[in-house]
Amino acid sequence: MDLKLAVLIDGDNIPASYVKEMMEEIAKYGNPTIKRIYGDWTKPALGKWKAVLLKNAITPVQQYGYTRGKNATDSAMIIDAMDILYSGKVNGFCLVSSDSDFTRLAIRLREAGMTVFGIGEKKTPNPFIVACDKFIYLEILKFEPEEETSTTKAESKPDPKNNIDKITPKVIKLIATTISDLADEDGWAFLGDVGNLLQKKQPNFDSRNYGFQKLTPLIKSTQKFEIEQRESNKGRFKLIYVKNIPKRRRKPRK
Repeated sequence: MDLKLAVLIDGDNIPASYVKEMMEEIAKYGNPTIKRIYGDWTKPALGKWKAVLLKNAITPVQQYGYTRGKNATDSAMIIDAMDILYSGKVNGFCLVSSDSDFTRLAIRLREAGMTVFGIGEKKTPNPFIVACDKFIYLEILKFEPEEETSTTKAESKPDPKNNIDKITPKVIKLIATTISDLADEDGWAFLGDVGNLLQKKQPNFDSRNYGFQKLTPLIKSTQKFEIEQRESNKGRFKLIYVKNIPKRRRKPRK
């Protein structure tokens, strides 16, 4: 069953240029039944948003900044979120902001049994990221990461303009420990379960951050894991299993 999502956008700190890709991404996780954006629409800075709101059926909510130094937009968005929560019309939220002020809101919504997605730029503070079930960086939505196939392998060098992250030893360790957590007696773990647990451990983990559309080619690229395809019980599709490659034991010096 698709989640019914309330999409709440902080217009003050999210660029309008991402709106098309952002809405397409949100549609992967559920049906955005409520779509609102908050800001002071008398300010010229929000002018670019006005051109795309009607096209994407996003309702603008006017919030005047009555006091300097206070973010009235955040307050309006938080109040609306709680009203929507108690209305019972949705079972998930998508909070679009790079602002850590929404950390407590994300935590509160999850306490109430809501699934919470966060979307923001890579500058988003970590407390807000980990408060969400899943966090997606806007930067990865502007380009199509490439699969590690025979036709694209030669052309799959990351473009630095795309802000692709490096696969660091820390990332490899995260994948390895997750495989170990789920492995059977022979050391094999179902890749689908690995992906789900990675998401729970680190909400902003996404293969696209590293230039890969899916987890399988990312894992292949590291050359640190074994991969095996197995027939499903009904034989209709392949199941992918992964295993840590054992470290070679050093021979003792004589």
